[in-house]
Amino acid sequence: MHFQIGSALPLETTLRLVEPGACVLPPIDAHRIVVHLSRATRTFCRETGSAALREIGDIDLIPSGDTGGFDAEAAYQSLEIRLAPVVLDRVRAEIGRITTANGFEKRHMLRHDRIFNLARSIEHDLSVKSASDLLYAESIGIALAIQLLGLRDEPLDPLARLSPIQLKRVLTYIDEKLDQPLTLEILSREAGVSNSHLRTWFKVAMGLTVHRYVLRRRVERARFLLLQGELGPSEVALEVGFAHQSHMARWMRRELGCSPGDLRRTAINR
Repeated sequence: MHFQIGSALPLETTLRLVEPGACVLPPIDAHRIVVHLSRATRTFCRETGSAALREIGDIDLIPSGDTGGFDAEAAYQSLEIRLAPVVLDRVRAEIGRITTANGFEKRHMLRHDRIFNLARSIEHDLSVKSASDLLYAESIGIALAIQLLGLRDEPLDPLARLSPIQLKRVLTYIDEKLDQPLTLEILSREAGVSNSHLRTWFKVAMGLTVHRYVLRRRVERARFLLLQGELGPSEVALEVGFAHQSHMARWMRRELGCSPGDLRRTAINR
């Protein structure tokens, strides 16, 4: 479907049924909002190098001139909305929004109820072009632009939280990648939120900072491996993501009140 919003605000939508395998979206002149509409689709993002389970409502934002897409294990349905950059420019000027960038940044698996509901409204209600449909498209397009402009600069809502799906993604990713470097940038992409939102909402959900949680999970994994008695402390340190054995020992004393050597001796004496 194609809707001309006003004289300078083009909006296009496409409902796609995508076959299993690689789906590559080449660069175009428009910003793209791609909404996933299928349940439990296992995917692999080549850009981030990470696997993920996409659910209904996951949103990928692809700026104009950029590529997108991912590999999927099964067929899935998605809704692609294309907005010319002039959409955001016009709305930004009209509402007086000041942003530190162009207002549209690449996001993976963003969860945003308002954008999702607007996207579904576009697909559901604008199936026939007429004067009234074009007016409705203009209203929806402007509302969508306002939500997109607010993603970067919106203040943290004290009542906002990571959804159970977002939290599970982050926790699963941490456990699966403990032996690798973990950063807020990587984890925020996995959750589909900004770094600042992840820092705040993760602590609300878990009662720990992201950094402290990762260290605690590494200590717990190290304790398990040391008690098995198959690996020495230096090997265990590398296996769970500590840069040095001394770093692991310091955090084990802080978290468990014992050293790697103590656990190693316990395993030997069993």
